[in-house]
Amino acid sequence: MKRVGALQLALSLAVILLLAGCGGDTGKNPAAGAPPPAQVEHEGDASIVQVDNASQFPLATAAEYRAAPQLVVTGVVSPDVSRTVPVISIASGRVVEIRARLGDTVKKGQLLLRVQSADIAGAYSDYRKAVASEVLAKTQLDRATGLYDHGAISLNDFQVAQDTENKAKVDVETTAEHLKVLGAPLDHPSGIVDIVAPIAGVITDQQVTNAAGIQGLSSTNPFTISDLSEVWIVCDVYENDLSNVRLGDSADVRLNAYPNQVVTGKISNIGAVLDPNIRTAKVRIQVQNPGDMRPGMFATATFHGQRKEAHASVPASAILHLHDRDWVYVPAGGNKFRRVEVKAGGILPDNAQEIISGIKPGDQVVSNALVLQNTVEQ
Repeated sequence: MKRVGALQLALSLAVILLLAGCGGDTGKNPAAGAPPPAQVEHEGDASIVQVDNASQFPLATAAEYRAAPQLVVTGVVSPDVSRTVPVISIASGRVVEIRARLGDTVKKGQLLLRVQSADIAGAYSDYRKAVASEVLAKTQLDRATGLYDHGAISLNDFQVAQDTENKAKVDVETTAEHLKVLGAPLDHPSGIVDIVAPIAGVITDQQVTNAAGIQGLSSTNPFTISDLSEVWIVCDVYENDLSNVRLGDSADVRLNAYPNQVVTGKISNIGAVLDPNIRTAKVRIQVQNPGDMRPGMFATATFHGQRKEAHASVPASAILHLHDRDWVYVPAGGNKFRRVEVKAGGILPDNAQEIISGIKPGDQVVSNALVLQNTVEQ
């Protein structure tokens, strides 16, 4: 029994020592029982596509195309200030009749409105008095001349009569000119003055109604007439684009209402002050009105620079229109192609298209980008 107990004790001690040894190894190497680290696999470049046979996608070499830079901005049709004339009434009074309305086309001398004015009545009274005084002075001068010739009066009396007649003439001329300024004719005395159009054009502003009062030059102008044979296109050009705009350069103008009609004008003014909020300057284009341009219309202006720049030219089929952007495929070695974003320009002859940026002349591109794109998506 003593031997059996000693054997059990020895076995127990051996098991304890074995477990202690395992625990000690685990403490020395904590990662011994941990899972292996994760392997990170990097995804390839999304712009690179690989095909089985690159030769089935023919390549085209970008040619050189020289053209002047273009800048496209928006603008508004405005009347030419130098061709805009206000209609004024020197006489004060009340409007008794209006013969024209806002937007009407009028001719020079056409009756616009009639004003009943006390100024005209007073001016006629002064004119008639001046005429009567001049008649009397003329009669007295004739009498004084006869008497002086016969020695009946002195030279002094004759000179007084002559001076009186001269002053009477001045009064007649002055009162007559006053009537002309007021717009009243000399041969038709009346308390009503007719206001006529000073130029031919379109009435672009009206500030008077029937029975309204007019206070002469101190009031607002009843009408404003604009000669719309030439108009302005006033555009906003950003500060960074001002280097592409020069006085005297030509510009192509298209109205939003008539996009297929192109009118060529000249830059007549570049604003000296920038708008501090949107950082733009006002650029004015002067154009001949073909008859369709009306003040307030929106327009698009294309400015053409003076110096020509070299751009790339590729077949139109080489450009892929995707997500509102333009792309081309260029060889990337082996059976791979790289998709490159470009900025496409206008359509050129022979079914070609201008590339403003993204590639340069001499670069190779896939001649039909849509075929390659469809192949990749399958």
